[in-house]
Amino acid sequence: MSCQIEITGLVKRFGDNTVLDGIDLCLEPGERVAIIGPSGTGKSTLLRCLNWLDTPDQGTIRMGDVTVDAARATRGQILGLRRRTGFVFQNYALFANKTARGNITEGLTTVRGWPADKARARADDILTQIGLADRGDSYPAAMSGGQQQRVGIGRAMALDADLMLFDEPTSALDPEWVGEVLDLIRRIADGRQTMLIVTHEMQFAREIADRVVFMEGGRIVEQGPPAQIFGNPQDDRTRAFLRRVG
Repeated sequence: MSCQIEITGLVKRFGDNTVLDGIDLCLEPGERVAIIGPSGTGKSTLLRCLNWLDTPDQGTIRMGDVTVDAARATRGQILGLRRRTGFVFQNYALFANKTARGNITEGLTTVRGWPADKARARADDILTQIGLADRGDSYPAAMSGGQQQRVGIGRAMALDADLMLFDEPTSALDPEWVGEVLDLIRRIADGRQTMLIVTHEMQFAREIADRVVFMEGGRIVEQGPPAQIFGNPQDDRTRAFLRRVG
């Protein structure tokens, strides 16, 4: 296996609560990995640790030529990791005082150091790709939940990141907006973008993922192709979870 992203021995504690308990995971270039499991089992925390929104207590993360050891991470290493990831939040996390275009250009100008005209051209291209070419001057309050989440995805797309992280991207949406967001993620996946997706949409995970990871209690219990995980899970905990959500 040729690892583009490699996670080794990742541990995260909140007080006495160990949320991630020694996570090892490797993603190949262009691989789409879906993470499923019960609430409170560390799925979102794993994503947040991968770009240091949450600081892991132990373990290493390697993305390309950047390797960060939690025990001795430097600011430069953390910034290098963040430059290689695009994060799509479940609650959109848009800047309310910026337009759709401004939300997309923000990371390009502040993180990548692009000049404003280049960032604007990139943002307008992204807005066209996500079906919002006519909403570039709209503020989040004037957009539907589905449109806001598409802008959030567009912001991550604009960075051309090594890894896109999706944290329950449809969980905050009204049912009528879920389909359009999932369709956009499918289109991005078709371009062989490396993805790590935390989702409660089992059918979506089955369709989009090359590999499904089942987590419980802060650990990876089982992983494999969707046909195996959904059709013939090997662990009793996986089977019990799928019965509950099925």
